[in-house]
Amino acid sequence: MSYRQILQQSDVDPNILYYWGYMYDLSKDYMIDYLERKGAIIEGGAIVEIGSAEGGNLCAMAEHGAAELVGTDIAEVRLESARQIADLLDLDITYSSNDIIYEKQPAEWLEHFDLALLRDVIEHLDDAETALRNIKGLLKPGGMLYVTFPPWYSPFGAHQQLLLNGASKIPYVHFLPNGLFERVISSGRANDVVEVQRLRKIRMTTSKFRLAAHRAGYTLVDEKLFFIRPVFRSKFGLPPIGANILKPFPGLRDLLALEAGYILKKEEK
Repeated sequence: MSYRQILQQSDVDPNILYYWGYMYDLSKDYMIDYLERKGAIIEGGAIVEIGSAEGGNLCAMAEHGAAELVGTDIAEVRLESARQIADLLDLDITYSSNDIIYEKQPAEWLEHFDLALLRDVIEHLDDAETALRNIKGLLKPGGMLYVTFPPWYSPFGAHQQLLLNGASKIPYVHFLPNGLFERVISSGRANDVVEVQRLRKIRMTTSKFRLAAHRAGYTLVDEKLFFIRPVFRSKFGLPPIGANILKPFPGLRDLLALEAGYILKKEEK
């Protein structure tokens, strides 16, 4: 049986399977091939994902032949779900609670990994440069980091879809004046309102990210922008549409691209 069939016959909550499933599909349908074409080591490699959630990416990479897999998250409930799924699939994946900015990284992780994943996490972090430096410390010389995020000024850069209220479907709602913005989002779930407010303070853009990556000492291997994100194939049945034409135009790429993706490299000593 396939991984999906095994899990569908289990008692895992359908909502958890949904989140696991679209990340698993994203890796199988897009990420693994893209990363390997750019020189990342997946088959036979050691991989760590920061913000691994239910572990869909790591399960796909285990199926592809990764030798060692570690997932970290600050949400213990998501780590518990990921462990349950890995056990059901008989996969050897280590999941650990860890904060990449504020906690010391285990000694056995230092300069240990061929590839690190940071998918749709960087825009939530208070100190992107510190996070990138700490991740670099986990990579072997020559190791790679893959980062994706929706730029703050893009249609749903505020993550308003988290709110599950009327504002969740309004593009560019974060362009409203502060007072009106606060009123519009206030009917959302309390925790999600707080997170949307945090993101408004962080305002991660492509230029901010590029600067943080440069200061953290990485070499840029590749940058890809999308009008339609690759994950939308699994979520909505929509094929990805690239937006690399926007690369030379900082304002437009942040305003119109729904995803910015970067492969960074830690240079050999």
